[in-house]
Amino acid sequence: MEFGLKGKVALVTGSSRGIGRGIALALADEGCDLLLTGRDVPALEEVATSIRAKGRKAALSVLDLRDPAAPKALVEAVGREFGGLDILVNNAGTTKRGDFFALTDADWEEGYALKFFAHVRLARAAWPLLKHARGSLIALAGTSGRKPEQQFTIGSSVNSAVAAFTKCLADLGKDDQVQVNCIHPSLVETERQWKRIRAEVERTGETEATVRAKFCHQLGINRYGTVEDVADLVTFIVSSRATWLRGATIDLDGGEIPVL
Repeated sequence: MEFGLKGKVALVTGSSRGIGRGIALALADEGCDLLLTGRDVPALEEVATSIRAKGRKAALSVLDLRDPAAPKALVEAVGREFGGLDILVNNAGTTKRGDFFALTDADWEEGYALKFFAHVRLARAAWPLLKHARGSLIALAGTSGRKPEQQFTIGSSVNSAVAAFTKCLADLGKDDQVQVNCIHPSLVETERQWKRIRAEVERTGETEATVRAKFCHQLGINRYGTVEDVADLVTFIVSSRATWLRGATIDLDGGEIPVL
C-alpha cells in the first residue's frame, strides 16, 4: 500500500527511545526525512544512523522541551535543516505514578511541563509550517486520560488535557487545512513499562511472567502492545490514506475492559 509519504519532513519529539524511536523509524521506512529530538545524544545518534541507513535524511536537535524557549528553537531547527515541516508528532512526556497524597506540587508541575505545556508551545510554534504544508499533527497521550485511576492522578489529568487540547486544535485545523488527531496508547513494551514490571516483581516477589500476566488480566487484554503497533497507526493516520480522519482520539489498547 502506498502511503504518499516519500519526501515528507517529520518532527518526532522524544525520539531517542521507545514509542518515539519506533515512530521515527516507521516514518523513515515510508520515505520521510526526520528531525529527531530529545536529551540523550548517543541514543539520538543511533536512531539517526538507522534512518540514514534507510536512505533518508536525519538531523538532531538536543534540547529540553520543559524550557519555554525550546519549542521555538526546535521549529527553527527543522526549518533550517529541511526548509519546512509536514508532520509533527508530540510524543515526549512522562508523569509520576503514586499515592495522590504523596505527590508534590513539583511532581504535578513536572508532569504538565513536558507532556502538556511543551505540546501547546510546540504546536503554536510549528503551526505556520504545518499550515503551509497542509500537514499533520498527532499527539500521544494515554488511555488513563479517558479511564482515570487513583494511582495515576497526574498522568490521567495530563492525558485528558492533551486530548482536549488536541480536539481544539483539530477544530482550528479544519480552517487551516492541518490534520490533527490524538492517540491513547495503553500498555506498550517500553523501558517505562519494564521499570514498572521490575518494581512490581521486587515488591511482590512474583516472577516477571506472573506480573505481566496480572497486568494484562487487570485490563482484560491478551498481550502488551508493541512500539510497532503504535508506529503503524501513526504512519497510517498521517498518510494519504487517512486524510478525512480529523479530531479523533483513538484508544490503542488491545480492547481493554478492566476486570473489577
